[in-house]
Amino acid sequence: MAVKIRLMRVGKKKQPTYRVVVADSRSPRDGRFIEIIGQYAPRQEPSVVTVNNERALHWLNQGAQPTESAAKILEISGVWDEYKQAAGKVAAAKPKPKTSKAKTVKEEAETAAPPAAAAPAPEEAPAAEEAPAEEAPSEDAAE
Repeated sequence: MAVKIRLMRVGKKKQPTYRVVVADSRSPRDGRFIEIIGQYAPRQEPSVVTVNNERALHWLNQGAQPTESAAKILEISGVWDEYKQAAGKVAAAKPKPKTSKAKTVKEEAETAAPPAAAAPAPEEAPAAEEAPAEEAPSEDAAE
């Protein structure tokens, strides 16, 4: 079972507040959850973030993966730093933003093309630098 730490939207229309919950990744956003570990109220000034650090750290150690927004909230509350210190920096990698497969294929194609184009340019640049250097001494010798 893949467990996620994510936000669950509650509140009235146009007045959102969120619960930070631990839930099965297959359950819907506002559906069934395992445990509530905090809350986030973005409309208050300043925004309210409360997280039960002990329980959040427990779930992270059990293998729960935070979503991007939940990871930011865990970072604000300080749980993420505690987890990185306990588990090591290699084990504590932030979730990466989702990208569509089409974008990644285009990016890979673009990244493959510039190194091939960039390779001839440095070879030409030293040759261009050498040519004026050779011409300059010949002009001095002519004078």
